Amino acid sequence: MKILLVQADRDAGTFNTFTAAFFIPSIALEQVAACTPQGHEITTVNEWYGKVDTGIDCDIVGISAFTKDAFRAYTIADEFRARGIPVVLGGYHPTAMPQEAKQHADAVVMGEAEEVWFELLKDVERGMLKPFYTGFSNHLVSPLKNSGTILGYVEASRGCMNRCAFCAISGSPMGRFRKKPVDMVVREIESMKNKGFVFFDSSMTMDIDYTKELFRRIRHAGKRFACFGNAAVLARDDDLLEIAHEAGCVAWAVGFESVSQHAMDSIGKKSNRVEEYGMVVKKVNEHGMALVGSFVFGFDDDTPDIFDTTMNLVYKWNMDSIAVNILTPLPGTPLFNSMEKEGRLITKDWSKYDLYHVVYRPAILTPDEIYEGVEHLVAEFFSAGEIMKRLLGKHFDFVTRSALAYHLCSSKLGYRLLLQHG
Repeated sequence: MKILLVQADRDAGTFNTFTAAFFIPSIALEQVAACTPQGHEITTVNEWYGKVDTGIDCDIVGISAFTKDAFRAYTIADEFRARGIPVVLGGYHPTAMPQEAKQHADAVVMGEAEEVWFELLKDVERGMLKPFYTGFSNHLVSPLKNSGTILGYVEASRGCMNRCAFCAISGSPMGRFRKKPVDMVVREIESMKNKGFVFFDSSMTMDIDYTKELFRRIRHAGKRFACFGNAAVLARDDDLLEIAHEAGCVAWAVGFESVSQHAMDSIGKKSNRVEEYGMVVKKVNEHGMALVGSFVFGFDDDTPDIFDTTMNLVYKWNMDSIAVNILTPLPGTPLFNSMEKEGRLITKDWSKYDLYHVVYRPAILTPDEIYEGVEHLVAEFFSAGEIMKRLLGKHFDFVTRSALAYHLCSSKLGYRLLLQHG
């Protein structure tokens, strides 16, 4: 069969190589392609780089979508189905809203497609496609090809042991923690043409012994990489930080989320201790790596001073870079369920569920106060003067400094595109 796999995107074709690298891409298409039996002809289209041609010749279409891209996915699906071509929808949003997705598809995959894809294709060939498939991959596979442009991307593990109320995997079958064999990950890294890559994992601090073994095994590869980690672990494990730096790590991204301990406790991220944040930055920096701290605004106890308080602490902790989001109750999460029950959702226009729109009724702040606060914080931190301070203020090596410069500059441009509230 001729199989078309599409990563739908709300803003199809508006990114370029530079701005797209501001984001962590989905590798869903490559994972599904890797599970497709030989003999089929596969075409993949990531709409970050251009719109899919809905007139293309194919026998079946598989579309993956995040919540912000759901309407775009449905439009694509409807156009192919109008031509009599069967469509399968999958990804985070169809998993969370399968009945809604089914209105636009012949079949919906809930969860992960890898271990049901072979069965699904056989059903298509027999003309017996089921309306729903539920998949969970106990054995993670290597993607067919790397989806990176400037950077490569590697998935060593999947899922997360934490169950933060706002996280897309908190209530999803995709959330259970699993690991690839270390040998498999090492082979993927060694085979990459990219000199630099990002670990796609939710956190490389879920299984410390596994991560240490992996990092030791890739020291010889001569790669540089960045990864996500948990604040509590990085605050205490100097051995991990030393091994990470020796392996080629240039930066850790850490979900600090809020400078309010009450907010952390309320979302279930009790491993985060705000009083340790400064120590985390200091320890990571002492081992020669940069730290990018992510923050979320719009929690129920956030007051108008939360933005200035956060900025002052970011400066006090001498944080290298930041990532900023607006609290978003994504479908399928405990946060969405509680807000829907309380009648606090102000829209179900999924295109606005992109982490940069206020789609619910905040407890204290107004939506305009959240927008203005986030925009002010971003404008100040990513000003030309502050960027130069970040780049010249610490004794990083050339590669780490270059990686930090790339993050700061791409973030400045990326937020200019993202913080539009129409």
